[in-house]
Amino acid sequence: MKRFSGFIEFIREQGVVGLAIGFILGGAVSKIVSSLVTDIINPLIGILLGKVALANMSVHIGSASIAYGSFISNFVDFLIIAAVVYMGFKVLRLDRLKKTDK
Repeated sequence: MKRFSGFIEFIREQGVVGLAIGFILGGAVSKIVSSLVTDIINPLIGILLGKVALANMSVHIGSASIAYGSFISNFVDFLIIAAVVYMGFKVLRLDRLKKTDK
């Protein structure tokens, strides 16, 4: 029983539950952002570029195919996720927390 209470104390001290919640919410936000990029932003970029589907844009050089449209989609996805994380960081004022030495 002592080992079990030690495990519970470890979870409390290390914030494991908060970390798990962060991962779950991060996965959910990632799905929403991916959908935003795939379903809304990419078609708009495709319209501006005169293409129907950005992800299908590629260049064929010999037998190789360079799928730059997929890269652009993933890059836009990354930029949006980074912006959401940055805004969340600023809104929660995590940059103003004092660091303490233990």
